[in-house]
Amino acid sequence: MSDVRFGDPQALLAQARAARDRADFAGATSAADALLHLNPRDPRALVLKADALAGQGDHRSAMAFYGAALAQGRAIAMPPPDLRAELERAARAQADGARRFEQGLRDGLEERGYHPASSSARFAASLDLITGRRRLYYQQPKFYMFPGLPQIEFQPRETVDWLAGVEAAAPAIREELDAILAEPALFAPYIEDRANRPRNDQAGMLDNAAWSAVFLWKDGAEVPEVAARCPETMRALAEAPLCRIPGRSPSILFSKLQAGAKIPPHHGLINPRLICHLPLVAPPGSHFRVGGETREWKEGQAWAFDDTIEHEAWNGSGRDRTILIFDVWKPEITAEEQDLIRALFATIDATGGGAPKLGV
Repeated sequence: MSDVRFGDPQALLAQARAARDRADFAGATSAADALLHLNPRDPRALVLKADALAGQGDHRSAMAFYGAALAQGRAIAMPPPDLRAELERAARAQADGARRFEQGLRDGLEERGYHPASSSARFAASLDLITGRRRLYYQQPKFYMFPGLPQIEFQPRETVDWLAGVEAAAPAIREELDAILAEPALFAPYIEDRANRPRNDQAGMLDNAAWSAVFLWKDGAEVPEVAARCPETMRALAEAPLCRIPGRSPSILFSKLQAGAKIPPHHGLINPRLICHLPLVAPPGSHFRVGGETREWKEGQAWAFDDTIEHEAWNGSGRDRTILIFDVWKPEITAEEQDLIRALFATIDATGGGAPKLGV
């Protein structure tokens, strides 16, 4: 018999397919290996090799070859019908294999003491990552990066224990908000044009009243005529470690998202701070995503998050959603580092660097 490594590709392809169809997985492996010797990137051969491995019970290795076949197939703009059918089947096989892998993993972990509802939330996130249920997101500040900070989407509550005091004040804050909501003219689009910056439409949100705000503090300065109307709100924030950078932060505001409106995915400007939300008018169906985790706003239930990780919001309800937003220092930023960050921005201003406003 001649060495199959030097056979005709079309003959080898037919041989491999025939062997696969009659469940001769050893023969299919031999022919597929011969095809891959001729062209290691041949997507048809990669699928056949995966099929042979799966037929022999080696599903983990099969997944690797299905994945390689799909990667090669994506580089072909218009695959011929026979290849398209093979790739579609490979995609289904890979999805089935991923489900089997995940179920086996979760079953085995539960046998070893893992409890999804009560075990470590960080471990649960790692499990979602390894099984492909979750993407990994990183801090991507648009202006200033402070290195060495944890990559955390929603801040653990035990590190922001003062947030409970803000939640306790939610009924009093809501009363002050109701008086503000009674004057719709007080709200202005959150994304406004700035004369000293190039015009950036920001996915249709520029000057869009669908996302509007009333500021109690803006860019590090009090808005007296609004703050004076909200003494309970300001009193509730007295214990919060507000991120104070002259000319930049904090910002404290009531943020309204109209029914049906969406805020597109975006990143914040600096990562030494957290953004905090206290939902005050939160109809069911209004949601917020940070990185790989999505939550529904619930009235009186606050959270803190890293806005330099990709985030977005949408209001799928039939009513406007309104929340209190403010920014605080991350717990890892020391008092010395806070002073140095303030000095950095003061120096930028003094040298005419004109750093962008931080917003929230």
